[in-house]
Amino acid sequence: MTKKELYDKLKKYMYKLLKENNLEEESICIQAKGLSPEEAIGITERKDYPILTGKEVMLSAEFDGAKGQAFTSAPCEYNGSIKNILESDLLENEYDRSLFIAALNAVALRLGKADKTVHCRNDGPEKCATSIREHLSANYDVEKIALIGFQPAILAILTESYTVRVLDLNPLNVGQIKSGVKVEDGNDAYEDMIKWADLIICTGSTICNGSIVDYLDIDKEVIFFGTTLSGAAPCLGVKRLCFTEE
Repeated sequence: MTKKELYDKLKKYMYKLLKENNLEEESICIQAKGLSPEEAIGITERKDYPILTGKEVMLSAEFDGAKGQAFTSAPCEYNGSIKNILESDLLENEYDRSLFIAALNAVALRLGKADKTVHCRNDGPEKCATSIREHLSANYDVEKIALIGFQPAILAILTESYTVRVLDLNPLNVGQIKSGVKVEDGNDAYEDMIKWADLIICTGSTICNGSIVDYLDIDKEVIFFGTTLSGAAPCLGVKRLCFTEE
C-alpha cells in the first residue's frame, strides 16, 4: 500500500462513518489544538519521552464532547467543519494530515467505532509498558522484538525479558544508547530488522508521517501501540495495544 492509497482509504472510511450515522460533513464542527507536555502526559517520572524533549506535540481534536488525540511533529489549531478536513491534501500537507488523524479519532470515538483515544498521563505510560509486556508474555512465544519508534518506558521493560532492537527516525535519537540498546536509523536498518525480528511492536504515530505503510502487509507479525492509531486501526485491520485508563 502506498501512502496515497493509505490516506485515500482513511478518507473513504471517514465518509462511510458519517453516512452510516446520517451526518453531513458541513454540520460536524471540529476543534483542535496542540497540548502542552503537561496537558498531554502530565507529570511523569521519566523525562525522556519524545513529547517532553520537544520533538513531538500532542494534537487534540474534539467533536460533540468526544476527544481524539494524535502524536505529531506538525501541530495546528483548527475550529471549523470536518468537510474542510476531508477535502484537504493529506499526502502533501503534514499539518492537515495530523489534524485529520486526530479528528478521525474523535469522530470514531463519538460513533462507537474506537476506544482509548486519549493518551494516558502521569504514571500511565509506565503502567501501560508493564501491561504490554504482560500481554506479550501471555500470548507470544518470541525472543527477538523490534520496537519501531523510541518509547522509553516500553523499551526499558521489554529489555528485561527479550532481545530488543529499536528503530527511530529522529536523528537526535539515532546512535544513542537507550536502556542498553543502540537506537538504529529507521530507514537504514529497516530491511535487516524485518529479517531479524520474531515480532514487531510499532508506534501508531507512524500513521501521521505515513511510514506505517512499511509495516502493513509484511511477512512478520506487527502489533501497533498507542492512541494515535485508534480510529484508523479498525479500517486497516491491524492489531493495536493500548492500556490507557482514559
